[in-house]
Amino acid sequence: MHTITTAPAAAPAAPLAARRPTRYRWVVAALFFIVYTIAAADRANLGVVLPFLRKEFEMSNTDAGGLVSLFLVAYALAQLPSAWLLSKFGVRRVFTISMILTSIATGLTGLVGSLLSLKLCRIGLGLAEGPLPIGVTTTINHWFPSREKGTASGLFLSAVKFGPVITPILGAAIIAAWGWREVFIWFSVPGVILAIFWYFLVTNKPGESRFVNAEELAVIEEKAPDGSSTGTAATSRPMPWLDKLIRVREVPAVTTSRGVFASWNILGCALGYCCQLGISSVLLAWIPTYLLTVKQFSIMNMGMVAAAPWVGAVFGNILGGLLADRVLDKRRKPGMLISALSTAVMMYLLIHAPADPLQYGALLFLTGVLLSIGFSAYMVYPMQFVSKEKFPVANAVVNMGGQLGGAATPWIVGMLLDHYGWDYVFGFMAAISCLTFLVVLTIAEPLKLRPSGQQQ
Repeated sequence: MHTITTAPAAAPAAPLAARRPTRYRWVVAALFFIVYTIAAADRANLGVVLPFLRKEFEMSNTDAGGLVSLFLVAYALAQLPSAWLLSKFGVRRVFTISMILTSIATGLTGLVGSLLSLKLCRIGLGLAEGPLPIGVTTTINHWFPSREKGTASGLFLSAVKFGPVITPILGAAIIAAWGWREVFIWFSVPGVILAIFWYFLVTNKPGESRFVNAEELAVIEEKAPDGSSTGTAATSRPMPWLDKLIRVREVPAVTTSRGVFASWNILGCALGYCCQLGISSVLLAWIPTYLLTVKQFSIMNMGMVAAAPWVGAVFGNILGGLLADRVLDKRRKPGMLISALSTAVMMYLLIHAPADPLQYGALLFLTGVLLSIGFSAYMVYPMQFVSKEKFPVANAVVNMGGQLGGAATPWIVGMLLDHYGWDYVFGFMAAISCLTFLVVLTIAEPLKLRPSGQQQ
């Protein structure tokens, strides 16, 4: 009788869920941070060269404010068409072309021979750059789970502010070495290179990327190993006192374009962003002039101090995203409210600050931090109740509102300076910051709360 022996069964392969997920989404985040830093520098360089440009092209304060506003008007009007282009052709193609056109428009600005051609270049820059912010926020919406969207948006918006950090420093050095025209020429080069990187490294959705494994895709889509939803996107832990103040409630999903335009939550978010981005635009466009003409700073001191609010804004945007995601469990309104109220206070402090570069730079740094804590919330807010298919439209509405505010305020400040003075400028910024606070109070915080005692 033969005994049949069997070899020990081979150890089963490690289950798919045991594999470590890739973290390629953070490579994508690093790339959009660098890309948008360059894009933000392309728009910010006008504020640095404006005092020198006005020696060649004669203009009043109102004219100078209008020149700054031209970019933002074109940029704002490009938002809704950009949402359509991105929905039809995908982020990958539209974003790449937009970045290349942005670089071309920047370079051409350094070659202008008249005020008219300068205005046309600024309009062209606004139209070219229009698809970039919606492209980034759509990428964030597709590439990050809900618990990381605020952090990723904070990183994106810190790039918007990091561009103005490097712009005054580099711009002042280039002006001192060559002249104001060379600022635009040098700044036009990196965008073309980065556009090529984006095209080959970032797909429209993570599921299409060869760099993303199944485990990371499950993290992004918030799915358990068996393919079911983890539920982490759906609920937040209760915070009774805060939830009452910020009007936490379940908001019906918005799945149509008509629903986007009919939603006060989206329109109110856009109005709040309009006021806050208006303040940011004034600081970007007029602070260099203020430092040179009122505080009597040297060119190099101006460059260093003018960068201070944007250094603060880098920290503020990242801090705001982490605060919303990690501490407040996806609540977005608290950051908006903190920014609005604290910025109004900072405007009073700035107008009474001494003309000392170190002290004034410190105040501007703190202003940048406080102003920017709520900025990422405006970008993420519609993601909580708008379908992914309609999110580009909702984001376009919010961003268009912000850019229209950003376009109007430099021009308004120019008129205030021609007829009144800087005290009225800072008072105006404090007033619209208070208006932001009141508007944000009226919109809902669209969350579904977990029952008491239930763990995430």
